[in-house]
Amino acid sequence: MTILACDVPAGTLLHEYVQQHYSDCYSTTVQSNVDLARFIIAFYNSNGFRPERILLGLAFGRHADNQSTADLAADKTQKFSAWEVEKRLANEILLADISAATRSWLMVEALSSGITRLYFGSAVVRKSGDEGRRPLLFRALMPFHRIYSRVLLGSAVSEL
Repeated sequence: MTILACDVPAGTLLHEYVQQHYSDCYSTTVQSNVDLARFIIAFYNSNGFRPERILLGLAFGRHADNQSTADLAADKTQKFSAWEVEKRLANEILLADISAATRSWLMVEALSSGITRLYFGSAVVRKSGDEGRRPLLFRALMPFHRIYSRVLLGSAVSEL
């Protein structure tokens, strides 16, 4: 499996954050038909995401257990742990954290029969007055974030 850093596809829910905020995008292909619900469950129930699930549940008191993941996947809830659904389409979902500082995005793209491209991306929304500046902590955490993003997407693929 190869996970590639790529541009956020134009016209997607995450794309509106590309110009004025930090954004990133990673993709991989799988030899399977995967819909958004299945990807959401694989991503948020993966071994790679489990430690974050636990920490976020403790920090925010809103858990991301298997049932809440299933509810998110089935479009039965707008809240999931530290996130709320900002927008959703049949093949993508954009979540905003409760402070509205970050976005998390998943998308599936059917390429041909039995092949699906999976996308995972994020955005860090700049506060008013921060244009042109990136705090030191933000810059220091970026290498970790890039590695972690690949680990999360790879872990989700392993669950499929």
